Amino acid sequence: MEQPLAHRRRNRAYEETHRSLIETAVTLISQTGMAGLSIAALARAAAIDRTTVYYHFRAREDLLKAVRAWSAQQLAAAFTGADSQEERIDHITRFVLDHPALIQLWIADFLTGTDIRDNYPHWDSLVAGVAGTAAQSGVDPEIFCTLLITGAVIGPRVFRNAVRHDLSDEEIIRRFRNEQQRLLSAVNLARP
Repeated sequence: MEQPLAHRRRNRAYEETHRSLIETAVTLISQTGMAGLSIAALARAAAIDRTTVYYHFRAREDLLKAVRAWSAQQLAAAFTGADSQEERIDHITRFVLDHPALIQLWIADFLTGTDIRDNYPHWDSLVAGVAGTAAQSGVDPEIFCTLLITGAVIGPRVFRNAVRHDLSDEEIIRRFRNEQQRLLSAVNLARP
C-alpha cells in the first residue's frame, strides 16, 4: 500500500534535515575538531532549535555514529563506485586531506579494537574481491586490504604533515594516485 503524499513529503523533509545536520556536523568537526562538536554547537551552526537536533540525535554519541556512517559511505563510494580507479583514488585522498578530524576519529576506532565493518561495511566484499583477483599473486587478501585501507586513510595526512608539507593538495593527490596504481598493478588489481 502506497503512503499518502503528505507522509512521503514529511519523510523526505526529515531525511533532508537529517542529512543536512550530519553534513553540518562534518563541517563543524573540520573547523573546530571533535571537541567542538555538541548538540548545542550543531544547532547554532545549522541555525535551528536544539529540540530539532535532539529529534534526530538523542545524544552526541548518536550524532558521532551518524557522522561515522556518513564518512564510511563517502569512502565506500570511492572504493566501490563506477568511476575510474584514478578518480576513486583521487576522491579518497582528497577526502582524507579535507577532513582531518574525521580521519582522526577513524584512526581512534581502528586503534581501540572497533571491528572495521562498523566503519567500513564493505570490508568483506573488498577482501573477497582481492582474494578472487589477486589469488595467483600469493597475496594475503586481509593483510593487503588492511594495508590498502590504512595507507589510503592515514597515508595522505602523514605525507602532508610530516613528510612534504610544502606540496599542494593536487600534487599530493597526483603522487598518491600514481603510487596506489603502481601497487595495485603489482598484484593484478589495476583497473581503468
